[in-house]
Amino acid sequence: MEVELRVLGQVEALVDGTPVDLGPARQRCVLAVLLVEADRPVATGQVIDRVWGGQPPRRARQLVSNYLSLLRRLLADADLAGEVVVERRGEGYVVLVDPDRVDLHRFRRLVARARAETDPARALELLEQAAALWRGEPLAGLDTPWITGVRQGLERERFAADTHRIDLALQLGRHTTLLPELTDRATTHPLDERVTAQLMLALYRCGRQADALDHYQRLRTRLVDELGADPGPDLQQLHQRILAADPALTAPAAQVGHAPVVPRQLPAAPALFTGRVPELAELDRTLTSTVPNGEGVFAESDAEIRDPLAGTVVISAIGGAGGIGKTWLALTWAHRRADQFPDGQLFVDLRGFSPTGQPTNPADALRGFLTALGADPGSLPSDLDALTARYRSQVADRRMLVVLDNAATADQVTPLLPGGTSCTVLVTSRTRLASLIDRHGARHLHLDVLTDAEARALLITRLGTDRVTAEPNATDELLELCGRHPLALAIAARHAATRPQVPLTEVAAELRELGLEMLDHDHDTDPAASLPTVLSWSLHRLTDQQRVVFALLGIAPGPDTTLPAAANLTGLTPAHAHKTLSALENASLLERRPGGRYTMHDLIRAYAATTAHDLPEHLREAALTRVMDFHLHTAFAAERLLHPHRDPIHLDPPAPGVHPQPLPDYPAALAWLDVHHPHLLAVQHTAAAHHRHQVVWQLAWSLTTFHYLRGHHHDQLVVWQAAAHAAEHLPDPTTRILTQRHLGLGHTEAGLYEQATDHLHQALTLTEHHHNPTQQAHTHHDLVRVWMRRGDDRQALEHARHALALYHDQPRWQARALNAVGWLTARLGEFDTAREHCRAALTLHRRHHDVHGEAGTLDSLGYLEHQAGRHRQAVDCYQQALTLLRDLGHTTAVADSLDRVGHSHAALGHHHQARAAWREALELYREQGRDTDADRVQHQLDDLDPTPEQTDPSGATRNTENEQSRG
Repeated sequence: MEVELRVLGQVEALVDGTPVDLGPARQRCVLAVLLVEADRPVATGQVIDRVWGGQPPRRARQLVSNYLSLLRRLLADADLAGEVVVERRGEGYVVLVDPDRVDLHRFRRLVARARAETDPARALELLEQAAALWRGEPLAGLDTPWITGVRQGLERERFAADTHRIDLALQLGRHTTLLPELTDRATTHPLDERVTAQLMLALYRCGRQADALDHYQRLRTRLVDELGADPGPDLQQLHQRILAADPALTAPAAQVGHAPVVPRQLPAAPALFTGRVPELAELDRTLTSTVPNGEGVFAESDAEIRDPLAGTVVISAIGGAGGIGKTWLALTWAHRRADQFPDGQLFVDLRGFSPTGQPTNPADALRGFLTALGADPGSLPSDLDALTARYRSQVADRRMLVVLDNAATADQVTPLLPGGTSCTVLVTSRTRLASLIDRHGARHLHLDVLTDAEARALLITRLGTDRVTAEPNATDELLELCGRHPLALAIAARHAATRPQVPLTEVAAELRELGLEMLDHDHDTDPAASLPTVLSWSLHRLTDQQRVVFALLGIAPGPDTTLPAAANLTGLTPAHAHKTLSALENASLLERRPGGRYTMHDLIRAYAATTAHDLPEHLREAALTRVMDFHLHTAFAAERLLHPHRDPIHLDPPAPGVHPQPLPDYPAALAWLDVHHPHLLAVQHTAAAHHRHQVVWQLAWSLTTFHYLRGHHHDQLVVWQAAAHAAEHLPDPTTRILTQRHLGLGHTEAGLYEQATDHLHQALTLTEHHHNPTQQAHTHHDLVRVWMRRGDDRQALEHARHALALYHDQPRWQARALNAVGWLTARLGEFDTAREHCRAALTLHRRHHDVHGEAGTLDSLGYLEHQAGRHRQAVDCYQQALTLLRDLGHTTAVADSLDRVGHSHAALGHHHQARAAWREALELYREQGRDTDADRVQHQLDDLDPTPEQTDPSGATRNTENEQSRG
């Protein structure tokens, strides 16, 4: 286990590169006090003074003790109890830890060893290791007088160590590598003569004599103006030697002749880079956990983070569609960590996905690398293996970063991997580079779209805070329309930035109206500035069939797809479809989610839909027909399992090549509908757009039981409104009867009782005209529900008795009508009649194995017993009903029964049970969008009194809703 304790930056503890949460600032400050004095006791009074700066709270000693107890617990939870020990010593505390595990003490030990070292090269190596331990301002984020003093002292130690390191590096002829650092140091310390001397010497050795002399003159002028003094004698002497071009100032010939070339090939860092903090931190963690112990291969592609093989690290980023920001992330990180690669950085664009469609030949990339490393281009071999061998010899034992951008395949990358263990390689790619994972232990870093905060920060960076905050709604819409895709956001921001007088509201409206067309601007003059063009490069390496599948997925109904749906859409076998989906996933055009779901980013899907227009019309229509039939026939099979007693409808055979999903039982049917409900709604919409009227109507029918079980009342009304339009084009009169009935029921659930009554009376008229007594009985039963909602139980009872009379030779439906009569007579106080009808209904339901009907009737008996004052019997009936309803997944009826059983518990004085039942009912009502019921139950909870009382549940929802409309 690798343990690191850090104070040369923020106060941190890491275990195998993973940070441990050390708690709030005061707690970290207590730890910092002890770490600075590691292995030496610190008196409690000193701890208090250093943490609170002379103004401690009254309970400071107790707080210190509490903080240290919490730190011990955190360290124990992180399995550090044996590595880092916090002990009480006399009147104070001590942290016992190996000093090399604390970056400050390791820094001091390395500096001391370097100063004692006689070999300049070895001393320089030690000082470079010491410099690499610094991550910024020491003890960052903490602020007390003691912290300030320690911080200033540590900065002085760092400055002295860096000055010594630079002297040694100049002595060894590394002036070219040092120039950027020395320039920064001279800017930060403009009056320091030793820094000036080092910069002047480096400039002179790089052939920039005039710049060295000019820098001296600037310093002299500043010293005279600000201090009234000339430079010291050492600097003046150096100035004279540079004027005279003293040969002794050049680096030793032997060292100069053998000094390796230090390439700096990184393109400029992205100026407007925002976000990606977790990804940058993951790259940092991987680097610190592997360098210098092993070769680091970082690859950005699409896979999950995995443990690397020993001595090898590969980081790969996904989300990998074009424009997701892989290259920007790689370059940003590379520039931020360039100082950790003193022997240089190599960069090549492998053009795996570019306008030319021709990836860079690895041999050409190697020639470029070797030339950058100082090789004579004319002396390079032509053979790839020979080039690879020479390249690996050149970079062996050198600490270099190799950035391989936009790779097409692992085979393109492999020859460019160094052979030693000192280099780090960062690869970006839209593909997964699977063999790189298998053969080289690649680790993958997932790169997805931006978070909401990151996307908002991108707009602020490009447009300014004032403009973004002035139109928050327009900003939110831009983020949503762009799907937080970096390139899409950048293009939208460019549109806004180049038209500062145009409100963001108009920019969002334009994007909403034009979609991908707006993001396709400048595709001729600057292909990389067009999202569709960038996405199109991902298709170059796909087969014809893979491109067809990609296009069809763009027009498939629903938010995502599964393997069975995709197989039916494409007409492929499941095995072939799986292989094709995997290829699209590998190309970062598709993402696999839990549960076997495949999804596309909205903009990628929109692009896929545009490519579908290039397919032959007959191919598109056949694919849509197959996927519609797949969903319809599977939904129909699910409906038959959920409600086997319902009068079935007839479906035509599915189209050739369609294989509906097998559903073995009731739970499987309900689970499939739960998952695929959004797809089925989308399929109905697609069927309507293609004038598949039969499919539109049959899907509405197939979703009815599910909608009532799950309380999807709004969706129920919407699908039947679509079915009503389709029914106008269908000849079967029963279709029109059922449509009017379900429109009536849908309007009932929406609280639109006049419209509900109108639709049901239209249905009743049609049943009488077409002599359909069964549908006539069903319609009377549906009218029961409307009149109950309208508060007229006697009118409802009249319709219930009509239904009972018409059901005289249909015992299953007769049981339903018996229950309705029993429920209504109970509401009207006719308890004996109610009990007789409900018990008869229960017998018939059980005889015909109608579990839905049995549950509804038990609920009716519970209500009847409650109204009759027999509350214990009521609770027993309700509990039996709830057991059945939960097994059925009938959450709508579960909520109603919980509401009613709560009244019976309250009447018995069982307020704990009443409260539990009402809380669950409240949660279900809210999930189902039944706000009126939710408000009523909330009032019941608010009014629940600890003393027993008889509660009249007159507001309870009527029982016939426990039996969804059938037929």
